[in-house]
Amino acid sequence: MSSSQCFENPPSKTTTCGAGYVEEFAGLNTYITGPPDSKRAILLIADVFGYEAPNLRKLADKVSAAEYLVVVPDFFYGDPFNLDNPQFDREAWIKVHNTDKGYEDAKPVIAALRSKGVTAVGVAGFCWGGKVLVNLASSEDIQAAVILHPGRITDDEIKEVKVPTALLGAEIDNSTPPEQMKHFGEILSTKSEFDSFVKIFPGVSHGWTVRYNVEDESAVKSAEEAHEDMMNWFAKHVK
Repeated sequence: MSSSQCFENPPSKTTTCGAGYVEEFAGLNTYITGPPDSKRAILLIADVFGYEAPNLRKLADKVSAAEYLVVVPDFFYGDPFNLDNPQFDREAWIKVHNTDKGYEDAKPVIAALRSKGVTAVGVAGFCWGGKVLVNLASSEDIQAAVILHPGRITDDEIKEVKVPTALLGAEIDNSTPPEQMKHFGEILSTKSEFDSFVKIFPGVSHGWTVRYNVEDESAVKSAEEAHEDMMNWFAKHVK
């Protein structure tokens, strides 16, 4: 079934677009795809545009094809960033949907995965989600992290990371410029107890892994290269 089609799977769940379905998980509406009894799970934490983004759901389905249970929670409670609304108040939205709240909401998701019998959890975070993830990675509750074009994370947050972490950055990014990403890589490289990896993608801008134009061959290629790097990281560390 194509990830662009809508159907009920299973019929008792909410109809959605993609190979999976939406149901409440750890108190959050969550897109779920992949084998439900898998012992390996991947949590995807969306950027500010939310868990319904078509490219993100396609990516979730791609990850689930590697026999992972994949969960994509709605950390914004039905209220994603909405630049199409001329009345949208960016600052008010950020106050309500701050990354500290995202971090607190993510911890029960991981606990719920563990309660299902999952023994290994990997997490990928995109922009806002990367900021949430860097804090999750400060404990050993997860096995691996992939932080993609993160929001403004700090040296102190990176210094607290305790799990294998890959940083994928854009050449054109005001939030976390390449020089900053490389600096984070230098900090992580001092931690010999776990793997780390930094890669800067040329010619792309912040958000390129989930907000690419599907009709732009070059954009799709760059996004898919990042997806492959993410998958390889999880294959290595989420077993």
